[in-house]
Amino acid sequence: MVTLPFVHPKEESHPDLHEALRVLNLESRAIQEITKILGASFLESLDLLERTEGRVIVSGMGKSGHIGYKISATFASTGTPSSFVHPAEASHGDLGMITGKDTLLILSNSGETSELSDIIAYARRYHIPVIAITKKKESTLAEMASVCLVLPEVDEACPLGLAPTTSTTMALALGDALAVCLLKRRDFSAEDFGKLHPGGKLGQKLLRVEKIMHVGDKMPLLPYSSSMQEVIVIMSEKALGCTGFVDESGALIGLITDGDLRRHMSETFLSQKSQDIMTYHPKSISASMLAEEALAFMTENGITNVFVTEEKNGKHFPVGILHLHDCLRAGVS
Repeated sequence: MVTLPFVHPKEESHPDLHEALRVLNLESRAIQEITKILGASFLESLDLLERTEGRVIVSGMGKSGHIGYKISATFASTGTPSSFVHPAEASHGDLGMITGKDTLLILSNSGETSELSDIIAYARRYHIPVIAITKKKESTLAEMASVCLVLPEVDEACPLGLAPTTSTTMALALGDALAVCLLKRRDFSAEDFGKLHPGGKLGQKLLRVEKIMHVGDKMPLLPYSSSMQEVIVIMSEKALGCTGFVDESGALIGLITDGDLRRHMSETFLSQKSQDIMTYHPKSISASMLAEEALAFMTENGITNVFVTEEKNGKHFPVGILHLHDCLRAGVS
């Protein structure tokens, strides 16, 4: 039996904690039992899913349906197009959501769920592959399926032996295993993941500089020999706290910040040229850098803005500029 460490020894005698430990240990053992049945059927299921030209259609009734909905969502978010079709709704028109290019993944603890009969018959009629996840190898679902993943016989954690608990945990874990194996087969990257998760904290962590940088006419850029009057005008106009300077080829060679202006303020200030006070070879970043990394870069270097450049023949050509506040506005912190 797996021992779960989070319960303090003095509390183990509490009946509720004792029952909770019993449930969690049963479900932990059940997942371990699945590892003993992995083999040819699992690999055949992966091959079927990988070859699917359409979507993976997941279906199940009751608690199996809830688990199936989550499995479908996991497929979709990790690069395998997927939808959930409720078996009862399928009998009233939603069979039209299933095409000959799809593969069905059907969950049923008993394999005899009556509501699944129409969707199974439809799959047989149109030669749509079916992967079954069930505990009953001799069930109707198992016999009708192209491939059957048979869950091990493990008692439900429900003391009445009625509520699906251990069985649904096993089905969910097996669905996760399928999704992750497909992710690996397809070389699905963190960048691919980010494209499918643009919202929330995850989207912020995977946000690239190119998505939030200022480009084109919004960049404060001048020829390297510009006058201080020109510097002040463009710095005020673009309002990004700095001005970059380019050579005849358009490569970035220098930078003046509003702090530089204050430090060099004098009676002869307006008669100076930009090259007299600019910082040569300023720091820059790439457009493909994560916004989170760019924020850390600016913080570590004590700067509030940085040019985004593209390197060609040893020179850095500006393609954008990023301000610290751009990261914060995007929710990166």
